[in-house]
Amino acid sequence: MQIRRATIEDATALSKLASKTFFDTFTGTCTDADMDSFLQEYYNINQVIKELSDSKDYYYLYDVDAKAVGYIRVKEDYSGFDELKNFKSLELKRLYVLKEFHGLGVAQQLMDFAFDFANKNKYTVMWLGVWEYNERAKRFYAKNGFIDTCYSHPFPIGNTPQTDLWYWKKL
Repeated sequence: MQIRRATIEDATALSKLASKTFFDTFTGTCTDADMDSFLQEYYNINQVIKELSDSKDYYYLYDVDAKAVGYIRVKEDYSGFDELKNFKSLELKRLYVLKEFHGLGVAQQLMDFAFDFANKNKYTVMWLGVWEYNERAKRFYAKNGFIDTCYSHPFPIGNTPQTDLWYWKKL
């Protein structure tokens, strides 16, 4: 097991991992066409390379036997949640783990890594968006001290309307 920062050389593997984990999490919540369009727009290789090329956009991979089975993406980003500009805030943009590794502590290790990253970089708040019907994720975040801010925002997958809830944790 190893958690390491993703590099440009990881772009193809990260694109595939991100697509698979997003698909597995949200399949059945939108049309197939909307899912395909979303994956092509946000997880294509060029988009992943662009994000990996941004020195302030942090992807970390969780490797088991040299294969990425999970990842996090963190970034200081206030877009969409202006209220957090009053704090030095880190957004947990993504935390995904392959289904076959659910329940094995991978997500918790990635979360602990994100907390360490936030503390080392002197962030005072960590925040995230979670789909309003993803009860498993909501329980996980609550277990880690995140609370619902009572703010939400639309997060459509293509033409399928969906809503994310903003959660936060003071560090």
